[in-house]
Amino acid sequence: MSADAKILIVEDEEQLLRMLRSTLLQAGYAVTTAKTGLEAMEQLIRQEFSAVLLDLGLPDMDGKDVIDQARAISRAPVIVISARGSEKEKIAALDLGASDYVAKPFDVGELLARIRVALRPPRCCPDDPVSPRRGLEIDMATRRAMVDGEPVRLSRKEAELLQLLADARGAIISHEKIIETIWGQSSDADFMNVRVLAWQVRRKIEPDAAAPRFLIAEAGEGYRLNTA
Repeated sequence: MSADAKILIVEDEEQLLRMLRSTLLQAGYAVTTAKTGLEAMEQLIRQEFSAVLLDLGLPDMDGKDVIDQARAISRAPVIVISARGSEKEKIAALDLGASDYVAKPFDVGELLARIRVALRPPRCCPDDPVSPRRGLEIDMATRRAMVDGEPVRLSRKEAELLQLLADARGAIISHEKIIETIWGQSSDADFMNVRVLAWQVRRKIEPDAAAPRFLIAEAGEGYRLNTA
């Protein structure tokens, strides 16, 4: 499982950061590190991760704010590792979308086990009659989308992105093609601009932006639209 898994460690304590990085590399994970909340958000915008290890006591912002923002742009489960062991802190982090909470000091073996649990694919019930799958419709003339029958107002670039992906009928559109179509060949827009635009669209059209069912990112390739 760990061969293709990428872990983002967000921790400002240098000694602990080195230990976590070394431990995860030995376990076979690819590892990226960040020491501030801002660095963490920049990494989440740039690339997809399999999981995030997050300390709450960051120098520039509370880790709970990172959880709240990360849920809108990433599907990666967030495992909090924090010296804050109170029930209030745990509940707040979990309510914001954290998948797990590990209090410091922690046992490395237990942490690795919790990472393995977080990386397990979720069980799904596609035939559940209580949660019927409904769709997405796009109206370029009015710059509106209909999500499960509810209207959503889109900006021009948001509508252009959805239309571009809709015209592809499920095929993957590369980041380069998206930039060329929406910003133009002479623009200085880059991969991060595309990620931010996709994040904005997801916040509007996805019932759960952290687990998108319409706007799907294909790591290293681009995006596709699932309107079924």
